[in-house]
Amino acid sequence: MSARVPPLAIHRTGLVTSVGYTAPTSCAAIRCKLTNPSETRFIDSNGEWIMAHQVELEKPWRGLTKLAKMAAMAIDEALHDIPKKDWVRIPLLLCVAEKDRPGRLDGLDNQLFGMVQEELGVRFHERSAIVAHGRVAVAAALSMARGLMEQGIPYVLIAATDSLVTWPTLSVYEREGRLLTPTNSNGFMPGEGAGALVVGRPAGAPCLYVTGLGFSIEKAHISSDEPLRGDGMAQAFKAALAEAGIQMHDVDYRITDLSGEQYYFKEAALALSRILRVRKEEFDIWHPAECTGEVGALAGASVLAVANAACRKSYTKGPNIIAHMASDLGNRSAINLQWSV
Repeated sequence: MSARVPPLAIHRTGLVTSVGYTAPTSCAAIRCKLTNPSETRFIDSNGEWIMAHQVELEKPWRGLTKLAKMAAMAIDEALHDIPKKDWVRIPLLLCVAEKDRPGRLDGLDNQLFGMVQEELGVRFHERSAIVAHGRVAVAAALSMARGLMEQGIPYVLIAATDSLVTWPTLSVYEREGRLLTPTNSNGFMPGEGAGALVVGRPAGAPCLYVTGLGFSIEKAHISSDEPLRGDGMAQAFKAALAEAGIQMHDVDYRITDLSGEQYYFKEAALALSRILRVRKEEFDIWHPAECTGEVGALAGASVLAVANAACRKSYTKGPNIIAHMASDLGNRSAINLQWSV
């Protein structure tokens, strides 16, 4: 572990997905590889109903309202043992879809935060912010949380909420041949949900620590014509591992946002081949999206919540974990995690 970068501790989590409305139920379902896809209100170009991993709430809310309600549920779970009067001291870093995401909802940057606060009936710290980086947003928020804690803030709340189950989004991905359908196996099933992480300094109890962060840009992104070599993800891996002071062969398993497209599985394999220098008999890779669908900005919170549950429930493959996420436009992130008692 690098002495120059103090670790962040993940103290509590909250998770709302199509397979569970809390972190324990969602993570248990993901551990058992349960899925819950259902028909949407939309059809593809072949006249087939588009399937998705949808979160069914009390009422058929849509748009910003549904995002706010899902986020409020996850936040309330993560902060349930902290009195609401103290929430004003906690900055909220709210992770949402990147600005170039097809079908991105209007109001994500200037309305959603207020709607979440209104739903919860609270106000968060003035240093709160929107983090609009899609699948790599949670990793970016962890980097921001480090800076806030260096300024004396003891805890930071990172929340993410997103949905790909809207026609403006689905129609673009369907035209591009990126949705999983009966005639296309090289695609993802869209999903939605919300997650929350309370991070802070180590408190002495057994905990999952963020010991390294790495970021990079992949020029050969999924829409590029350049040959894919996995350079961007490899650089992110190297940076995260260097901060943690370990090598890739020290990592026990990987957990990632992979959701079904061959491009991203190929990239993960290429990046690993560039930095793994010691042969491992087994190097498992977990991808919760096989149960929850492609969840956009929620991806980072989802993989960290699953890793945290695995460690706390003692079904982890080992104490050293690396999580990695990738956006369609080339942003790459890696998070080195370590379970410690």
